[in-house]
Amino acid sequence: MPIEIPAAEGTAEALVARPSTGAGPFPAVILYMDAFGLRPRIQEMAQRIADWGYVVLAPNVFYREGTAAELAPTGDMSTQEGREAAGKAAFPRVGRLTPDKALPDIGAWVSALAALDGVAPGPIGTVGYCMGARLAVRTATSHPDLVAACGGFHGGGLATDEPDSPHLGLPNARARFVFGHADHDRSMAPDAVARLGEALQAAGLEASNVIYEGAPHGYTMADTSAFHPDATERHFKELRALLDATLKG
Repeated sequence: MPIEIPAAEGTAEALVARPSTGAGPFPAVILYMDAFGLRPRIQEMAQRIADWGYVVLAPNVFYREGTAAELAPTGDMSTQEGREAAGKAAFPRVGRLTPDKALPDIGAWVSALAALDGVAPGPIGTVGYCMGARLAVRTATSHPDLVAACGGFHGGGLATDEPDSPHLGLPNARARFVFGHADHDRSMAPDAVARLGEALQAAGLEASNVIYEGAPHGYTMADTSAFHPDATERHFKELRALLDATLKG
């Protein structure tokens, strides 16, 4: 179900997924999309998570650039060429979504989530894919009293030399973290994974921080050439365990 959210610099559309069965209220989760935007694959993933017993909000974080329909990939991303072409269009948008823009938006997503019908009071979860993993972490570090679970899968740029690198905010967090990194990922190389792990440990956070061997960047996205079914199912299993342990305990 699409909704509209008053965001920092305009109106953002978002997808909402609810459990197919059962009576609420339900714990809630913010799902941050990958660089290719809101599209049927993101809806599918949100619904799968929702059917575990959650209300899931997936905002169009690129709302400043256009609607989801306007920004949707036009080619066949199941081919290497099509995915690369879609990336050339999408990646500049990723660069323009700087932390000074993302953080006010995060406040809007959190408020919108709390206002949804059927959402239980209490802690929430976040999960992000690709560049969305950075947003999931920033949500956990900027709202530590609210976010109890944070998942990041084939994320990029989580631990860099930049002064606003997401990992630098981890001392503020209280969530439990699960990271499933892509293998041979230029946007999250082994040294960056190690740096992230050191930051999680230094902050005293409960976390899993592993590389999924053989899984390429974008492995959960079934509409692209990067799709890796085994890694995708592993990620769903680990994400469900994280959410159930922290939001249903």
